[in-house]
Amino acid sequence: MSALKSRLLSWEGALLVLLIGSWLVAFATVEGFSGTSNVSFLLLDVSEIALMAIPLTLVVITGEIDLSIASTLGLTSAIIGKLWNAGLTIESIFVIALCVGAVCGLVNGLLVTRLGLPSLAVTIGTLALYRGLAYVTLGDKAVADFPAVYTGWATGSVGPIPKPILLAAVLAVIAGVILHATPYGRSVFALGYNEEAAYFAGIRVKRIKLGLFVASGVFASLAAIVYTLRYSSARADNGTGLELAVVAAVLLGGVSFFGGRGTLPGVLTGVLVFGVLRNALILADVSNEVLNFVTGLLLISSVLAPNLATLVRNRRSRTLTPPLMEGNPS
Repeated sequence: MSALKSRLLSWEGALLVLLIGSWLVAFATVEGFSGTSNVSFLLLDVSEIALMAIPLTLVVITGEIDLSIASTLGLTSAIIGKLWNAGLTIESIFVIALCVGAVCGLVNGLLVTRLGLPSLAVTIGTLALYRGLAYVTLGDKAVADFPAVYTGWATGSVGPIPKPILLAAVLAVIAGVILHATPYGRSVFALGYNEEAAYFAGIRVKRIKLGLFVASGVFASLAAIVYTLRYSSARADNGTGLELAVVAAVLLGGVSFFGGRGTLPGVLTGVLVFGVLRNALILADVSNEVLNFVTGLLLISSVLAPNLATLVRNRRSRTLTPPLMEGNPS
């Protein structure tokens, strides 16, 4: 009973309650929310967010951030369109697309780990750089007519579960095992908790961070492939603004912005909470401005709420801890 209580009082437990509560409220008040087709659309709509949130979770746990992921998605999508127009096979384009993501992540990682630049500043810069390169590559054109076998996969489902979200789930399980059950994962947490101590403990700080930035770029390009095929449209502006949704989902999932704390199950729950709220608002015919407001509110709340909870918990523990008894004078 005490274990269940502590689980429910944890941030992940509170988030699960929020997910169930928001689902029930939307089920009862929003017309069309409970339909099987809408549930499938909801899951499909967050598939790219889930894919990009997986490596970003590990990046943030190390105390870093990657804000260029949506621009990497846009650049990759533009290159996919350019190469498809040039007559390359779609399979070879997919390989090149993943390599583009790796290069984008490598640039971020080298600037952070080798030059010692702050990741926030670096990835704000590459956010603009990669999006600009996307427009240089494809302009404002849209490329369509991709093979039906691949667009069908991107929009297809197994029962009510879309195939892209199944892909994200498989990758999340693999990443979760690596993060929570391997020495590498313990090194990631140690890095975020105290980078200097991790370095003196023999952990290869720069190599781990560099690898995670590369992984972030690769997953962003994988999300670009899914996004491009799902909409059957390669555009330079694909994914614009998605970085805020991904960061909001990661922080809402309980990952500390300062590093050293977080879980992948919590992040995936955060992705679903974001998806439910977004889907319910869209069905209620809410404007894009309100959706942006809700995203910003979630982003602020996801940073503020865990810190307030920690502060309250620390105060309670200090209040409940009995003072040390002074010895009687002899």
